[in-house]
Amino acid sequence: MKLYYMPAACSLAPHIILGELGITADLVQVDHKTHRADDGRDFLELSPFGYVPLLELDDGTHLREGAAILQYLADLKPELGLAPANGTMERYRLQEWLNFLTSEIHKGFIPLLYARLAGTYGTGTAKPKLEERFAWLDNVLAENDYLMGAFFTVADAYLYSLVQWGQAEWLEPTYRADIHFDTLNYLRAWYLRVRTRPAVRRALDIEGLR
Repeated sequence: MKLYYMPAACSLAPHIILGELGITADLVQVDHKTHRADDGRDFLELSPFGYVPLLELDDGTHLREGAAILQYLADLKPELGLAPANGTMERYRLQEWLNFLTSEIHKGFIPLLYARLAGTYGTGTAKPKLEERFAWLDNVLAENDYLMGAFFTVADAYLYSLVQWGQAEWLEPTYRADIHFDTLNYLRAWYLRVRTRPAVRRALDIEGLR
């Protein structure tokens, strides 16, 4: 199994989950400018849009969307509880979270990461909307240790990879998008809780992140 990734990208989430599962996979870094992978392949031949993560299974099958990859990995060892069982309401709740993170948080960051191109849309529309979403997340985390309640799931790994794109005194930023979390105390507690997990620390070290 291979995980194609870029340091600090959303591919950090499945990287973390591989560690949580204790599964060894080949980690293949992709250059975001040339789209060449460390294994010598043209990444655009594997992923037409050029984005990570991409999981290549031993039989050559490719999974290209983060939410699908995270659930696939979690289902390899269901006893660890990184995703609720298929067919349960809790599994649909997980999918609800993954969809929210993909559409409202992940995509919400894009105009801030490309601020010059986004222009006034980024500062006047995208940023306030993203701030509202994070304020709501802070309220959710006031009641729960993790997004799904008392236990860490793949949704937390996904959110962790995204939170690092912003800025706060208590986090180690990567892309330094112009959104600040300093007043979000419950998000802060959640972030520090997740950051202590050994699988998170290992993934950060491998990707050269702080």
